[in-house]
Amino acid sequence: MKARWCLKKRILPRHRPGRPGSPRKKTVLPFFPPCGRRAAPTPSWGSDPMPFPLIHAVLSVAAFIVFSMISQPADAQSMMDGIAGMPALNVTDSGDGGSTYSLSLQVLALMTALTVLPSVLLGMTSFTRVIIVLSILRQAMGTQQTPPNQVLIAISLFLTFFIMAPTFEELNQKALTPYLDQQMPAEAAIMEGSSVMKRFLVDHTRKTDLVMFSEMAGSGDYAGPEYVPMSVLLPAFITSELKTAFQIGFMLFLPFLVIDLAVASILMSLGMMMLSPMLIALPFKLLLFVLVDGWAMTVGSLVATYN
Repeated sequence: MKARWCLKKRILPRHRPGRPGSPRKKTVLPFFPPCGRRAAPTPSWGSDPMPFPLIHAVLSVAAFIVFSMISQPADAQSMMDGIAGMPALNVTDSGDGGSTYSLSLQVLALMTALTVLPSVLLGMTSFTRVIIVLSILRQAMGTQQTPPNQVLIAISLFLTFFIMAPTFEELNQKALTPYLDQQMPAEAAIMEGSSVMKRFLVDHTRKTDLVMFSEMAGSGDYAGPEYVPMSVLLPAFITSELKTAFQIGFMLFLPFLVIDLAVASILMSLGMMMLSPMLIALPFKLLLFVLVDGWAMTVGSLVATYN
């Protein structure tokens, strides 16, 4: 129903500037306020029935609440039964004076060891030396991002596994296999594996670096590799690896540096100073690297440093 509107007049004074004392005229502005409005009809729930989708939704929510209240004790009971069936995190004494760990504790120790696996790979293997040498080689050739970082990491990993294969095989035979066959307790397996890794680290660590860190730690001479603590051996090994990697990188950098100097001198003598020497030297570097079989020489030299 349309509302009825009343026409009223609103009188506002209007003054003309520039004529003082002149009579003011009044302006009539019409506006249309509503004179009356009919109220909206109030819905009657008795006459208008409730729609079917609303009834269905209410009944569904009520059924879900009732089902949850009924099934909660059964779920709690099944959860308690599952917890009771799990093996406890306990340690029992074996007959030979060692200790036996439960399966859950062994799995927990394994998951903890996996978190430090990248650090072990970087600090206790040949990965550091290999990746540094390959990075210096790429920079010396001036190929920017060729090969990319993912390829360099893959090559370094494969070379690391190849170099560390004898050590890993010995570690498997003396520590891992007897432990999995339940012929050796966990403590003995850890000690045997540590001794194997210590021999590898000591064999490829400079004596000067080992003496430097042992003096900083305040410890004296050691009777053998198995008596050197890991807190002294690991930083000495990393320092020795960095020094060796930089020495190899220097030897790889020299021939490419000679090519850069020769190309720069030729361009300066020709007056072609606007031409980039790196752009001209790159093909000659690649040609030299391919002719001398540079990949075989680099990889062979890296492997030979550990043999």
